[in-house]
Amino acid sequence: MEEIQFTDIEGIKVGHHQDFEGVTGCTVVLCEEGAIAGVDVRGGAPGTRETDLLNPMNLIENIHGVLLSGGSAFGLDAAAGVMQYLEEKGVGFDVGVTRVPIVTGAVLFDLAIGDPRVRPNKEMGYIACENATNQYCPEGTIGAGTGGTVGKILGLEYAMKGGLGTYCLQVGELKVGALVAVNCFGDIINPKTGDIIAGALNSYKSSFVNTEKLMIEKLHNEKNLFTGNTTIGLVATNGKLTKAQANKVASMAHNGYARTIRPVHTMVDGDTIFAITTGKVLADSNVIGVLAARVMEEAVLRAVKAATSIAGIKSYQDLLVNKKL
Repeated sequence: MEEIQFTDIEGIKVGHHQDFEGVTGCTVVLCEEGAIAGVDVRGGAPGTRETDLLNPMNLIENIHGVLLSGGSAFGLDAAAGVMQYLEEKGVGFDVGVTRVPIVTGAVLFDLAIGDPRVRPNKEMGYIACENATNQYCPEGTIGAGTGGTVGKILGLEYAMKGGLGTYCLQVGELKVGALVAVNCFGDIINPKTGDIIAGALNSYKSSFVNTEKLMIEKLHNEKNLFTGNTTIGLVATNGKLTKAQANKVASMAHNGYARTIRPVHTMVDGDTIFAITTGKVLADSNVIGVLAARVMEEAVLRAVKAATSIAGIKSYQDLLVNKKL
């Protein structure tokens, strides 16, 4: 088993665009030759686009792009820029009079950290496509991870920085990779040790309060502090999958969230994972699913570890420098 770049998977490109003053951005994964896809939405507050098309009962077999965006529901506008870019390149589902690019996507809530009037729009989505490459994919405070935060049970003042992470493994000819924008209500856990590595900070901002423990202690607290969340991600592979199998792989990939985010899949998260395949290599879909969970787990950790502070939100790197981790 070998660690490779997410963009080493043939047939996909990744592009980002962000506004660091507005503290938001978007990430696109382009598959211009088409890719079979599935999705699994587990959170109780999702914002998604074209996910019904990925149901195996429905017509469309191939998608051409996946949008991950900040901006809450406003950020879905960025998909129009992705569609324009792909249409200009002649990419899409042939309907006779034109080609309709099939662009699915999901959004996270980052309006509270920067300027809530700045959201990913059509222009930002188009520029992200122009930036798309099959070369190295940067991580941290970039793209859809620009405004990501974690551990928000005590509000943003005591939250920490989330971000965008990737990880990919190759076994023989099979490649399975994950890309994720981490913006969760809960804490981030190192599954090997069980330790919190990022999350809600105490009043001195020197250690963690443990979100799950605090939730249980404040069982009857009806004040709504559970705003501004959702972790959205994508698993890509060159393994051959049907639409039904792709949906199952997306479901199995959520185990990566469960291993690293506590709590996860709450009513105030819109946790969503897409799975796409370029269909180059024969492989057991169960193996792909196992690897999908593993790479997603590592991508979540990398997103937080690579993130840098912005808008006064402390990062993992800040605490590491201060030797508080």
